[in-house]
Amino acid sequence: MKASRAAYDYRPSQHGFLYRLNQNKVLLLMCVPAILFFLFFSYVPMPGAYVAFTNFNYNGGIFGSPFVGLQNFEFLFTSGQLAQLLRNTVLYNLAFIILGNILQMFIAILLNEVMCKKFVKVTQSLMFLPYFISAVLVGLLVYNMINADYGFLTNLVKSMGGEMPKLYSDPNTFPIVIVIAKLWQSTGYGTVVYFAAICGIDASMMEAAKVDGANGFQRIRYITLPCLKGTVIILFLFAIGGIVKGDFGLFYNLVGTNSVLYSTTDIIETYVYRCMMNTFNFSQGSAVGLFQSVFGFALVMVANYVVKKLDPDYSLF
Repeated sequence: MKASRAAYDYRPSQHGFLYRLNQNKVLLLMCVPAILFFLFFSYVPMPGAYVAFTNFNYNGGIFGSPFVGLQNFEFLFTSGQLAQLLRNTVLYNLAFIILGNILQMFIAILLNEVMCKKFVKVTQSLMFLPYFISAVLVGLLVYNMINADYGFLTNLVKSMGGEMPKLYSDPNTFPIVIVIAKLWQSTGYGTVVYFAAICGIDASMMEAAKVDGANGFQRIRYITLPCLKGTVIILFLFAIGGIVKGDFGLFYNLVGTNSVLYSTTDIIETYVYRCMMNTFNFSQGSAVGLFQSVFGFALVMVANYVVKKLDPDYSLF
């Protein structure tokens, strides 16, 4: 009788999968929306990448269209502009990542030092607002600011006796405008992330540093910045996966069809859009997207491998 009761009285081991599942069921339930999101919008559509290897037509569908191999990739690699497009896309994203993270971290540290909580909340809300503004409005704002004929900054400089450079005809200077517009739009979001990480730092360390006589700059240098190391690395690893993917909405609405600026502002997305805006070639568009995804995946794997070798605690896996 005891043997039969023991056979049916099953309790999962404390080191088993079912036990850990039961112990963390609340956290897993909180993750369900994110899991479903990535499942339906990232993994389920993955078979659609087959379009990149076909001559897509509506009658045959994705898997009924003729297979053409790597033919759809040829227009990008044989256009003679791949090196320039990759250079522009990567350099812009590096500027966004490096300058953006430095600025976001700097503002988050400043907000953390402010004692007035109402001021911090209002500042965060105002800085977060540009993140929700569409790229169309950003392009309109920039145009009305620096337009050579009636731009706000143009008239302001002229009223002071100066002369505003014609930025829309200067391919060497306009990249600065794009970087500033991107930083203005995204700094608020990143600042909230870093501010949350700073709020998670153990307050006892700060109190101990104050007792030991450390001033504000010393606490930032020896406590805050080292504690943000993990956040910086994780955000960098996430960002590097999209280093060959540009912000099409921002670039297209700022540059448009101004061919004078293409040499320094043309990225992969805008080039592909111009090539296909009349033909609607889904196969070539999918080929470019697949190329960017594979290239970004390889970069993430390499970067994660390097981080794992230097400090395994901060690697993604």
